[in-house]
Amino acid sequence: MEHVILVDELDREIGTMEKLEAHQKGLLHRAFSIIVFNSKGEMLIQKRAKTKYHSGGLWTNTCCSHPIPNEAIEVAVKRRLKFEMGIEITPSYAYKFTYRTPLDKDLIEYEVDHVFQGTYDGNPSINQDEVEDWKFCTLDELHQQVRENPDAFTYWFKLILQHQLLRG
Repeated sequence: MEHVILVDELDREIGTMEKLEAHQKGLLHRAFSIIVFNSKGEMLIQKRAKTKYHSGGLWTNTCCSHPIPNEAIEVAVKRRLKFEMGIEITPSYAYKFTYRTPLDKDLIEYEVDHVFQGTYDGNPSINQDEVEDWKFCTLDELHQQVRENPDAFTYWFKLILQHQLLRG
């Protein structure tokens, strides 16, 4: 049973809870999102497996998850990127943000999301239990796809894309 790290509004640890329970209760917890670009500046996105406990079948950033209790977030980032996408790089911390949104299956996502970025020019080797599909896209293509079909993308990924747009 996987646990997440509960945090306060300042991202200070206040406890742990089983992952699904934290999402059922909508409690604030620590998470991370990884954005991988290739050397052409295209972003690697993934389509979440339909069997995921929430947001299945939606397009999102390269990889996202939660550090487990007593795990450094940098270690968690490398672990999940290799597990989901078969990519072994060391992404750099970029920024963090907090968001809260209702999800499918009566779950609530309430996270302090730490965003990491890295560069990778190969093809991922996806874990099909986690990832259904993947592709590289330019930011312009992604913004157009989100405008045309916003429900095909995860909530947090749309926030990340807004931040990328603002950074220019």
